[in-house]
Amino acid sequence: MADIRPERVVILGVPIDNLTLDEALAQVATFLQQSQPHQVVTVNPEFVMEAQHNPEFQRVLLQADLATPDGFGVLLAARWQGTPLRGRVTGVELTRRIAELAAQKGYRLFLLGAAPGVAQQAAAVLIAQSPGLVIAGCFAGSPAPRHEPFLRQIIAAVRPDVLLVAYGHPAQDLWIARNQPFLRIPVAIGVGGVFDYLAGRAPLAPGWIRRMGLEWLYRLCHQPQRWRRILVAVPCFTWAVLRAHRVRQ
Repeated sequence: MADIRPERVVILGVPIDNLTLDEALAQVATFLQQSQPHQVVTVNPEFVMEAQHNPEFQRVLLQADLATPDGFGVLLAARWQGTPLRGRVTGVELTRRIAELAAQKGYRLFLLGAAPGVAQQAAAVLIAQSPGLVIAGCFAGSPAPRHEPFLRQIIAAVRPDVLLVAYGHPAQDLWIARNQPFLRIPVAIGVGGVFDYLAGRAPLAPGWIRRMGLEWLYRLCHQPQRWRRILVAVPCFTWAVLRAHRVRQ
């Protein structure tokens, strides 16, 4: 299957692939049929803002094989600057669809990160939703570089086809970029809080709230300790996009 690069939309210097959930899954399926390693990033407003002052993280986003539009804010920003994105690809839905694909095709998943026991709970949910899914392993671990040789040994021993890393950005994405040259897993994705959502440790906003783009308000109500992250993801990101648009005019 040919690897056709999707059109990209650039927001504040961060490229995002202009594709739908189905198209993102098709791209992942293509990666899985190839021998070389790939890195997938799920870009939301926090990613974009982090990249403004973190050159290493920005370099990872620029070099990613697939950058999905995860976050209602990036859809609004893209529309505002006249380059609308065609859909939203959330980490939760992409993970579920990849699990379905893996169950159908016999691919093996490894879940790395989150708090101890959460990856196992998330794996159980994915197996229940996609019977026949093979989980090659689950491990919490740490994104600290000193732990990487040990983690590489654990992961390499079971040879997964898909590696889901839940250390939060930018740690998860930097971890993948550092370790993919050694692991060479067909698809490695930073999935943020996906394990927590799947395991029921964090509340997932109802569909109508997600469609309205009010997940940030839902999270603030249920997890007020996230206020700093929400400040970055909503008003700071909005202001940065508006300011950049004004400068271009």
